[in-house]
Amino acid sequence: MHSFPQILAVIDLLHLGLYKHFSDITNASLRHAFDEFSVTLSDEDIAKLMNAYDSLGTFPDVEPGLKAIASDPSIDAYVFSNGTDAMVSSSVKQSPSLSPHSSIFKGLVTIQEIEIFKPDPRVYHHLAKRVGKTLSHKDMESIWLVSGNPFDVVGARAAGIQAAWVDRAGKGWIDKLGELASGGPTIVVNGVEEAVKGISKLVAENGGSGAGNNNADAAMGPG
Repeated sequence: MHSFPQILAVIDLLHLGLYKHFSDITNASLRHAFDEFSVTLSDEDIAKLMNAYDSLGTFPDVEPGLKAIASDPSIDAYVFSNGTDAMVSSSVKQSPSLSPHSSIFKGLVTIQEIEIFKPDPRVYHHLAKRVGKTLSHKDMESIWLVSGNPFDVVGARAAGIQAAWVDRAGKGWIDKLGELASGGPTIVVNGVEEAVKGISKLVAENGGSGAGNNNADAAMGPG
């Protein structure tokens, strides 16, 4: 999950061509938010909040979605994040609601190796390579991103990847600027389980998500 200051910081760094560890961005964004709302916390309290960030729970719809993935052998699931390897691995292992299902993921794909943030197209190309795909139109269309972050969906679609946007607020897709770049999400769903069902349905109807095979690589994009 991203806070608004986090997103702004990532955009600023992208424009400047700079890279900083996501934990540093999170820390700076946290301090920025405190300053903006005139909240004062000690360094010790901030450190506790940072530690808590590594073990966040999930939305209620995530667990049934993960169970649906586990029951469908045609889906290869990956965690796909702007975080570092250590940060994401820690989150998956320590989250009380995510750790029991960590075995369903084929791997963790982060931007640590390339030091470029989403929604830069190169990040989604990096994902494709990490899951054993080429950058051909056919292969890119066989990959699905599942995310509640509109900027991530826009980045994925602009790079040629399918995207299921999780609309937990129930307001529908309203990112009109994002549509200029990518046309919006492939499907809009109200939870991860519905995303899994929708992806499976489209894969079956299109003979492999347009990729000519019966498997789909699904990347869960928490950040």
